[in-house]
Amino acid sequence: MNTKREAAATGARARIGLGLFAVYVLLYAGFMVLVLVRPDWLATRPLGGVNLAITYGLGLIVAALVLAMVYMAACRIVDRRNGV
Repeated sequence: MNTKREAAATGARARIGLGLFAVYVLLYAGFMVLVLVRPDWLATRPLGGVNLAITYGLGLIVAALVLAMVYMAACRIVDRRNGV
């Protein structure tokens, strides 16, 4: 059964998730703006001969994994504080 503590923890986890989702949307929107505004930049090769499009794409994947780990750690903290 849901207690007040569980409800509070659920709300906190949802806010954390939405915040991290917003961070990822901003990162992805940056990529889309780059594609639309400066596609020539995506052809540059800043790292070891790999073009910026590939580098940014891999960065988005890594960012998603890092944000998932941050979410898991934050949820643990919320659960401990709420005694869930």
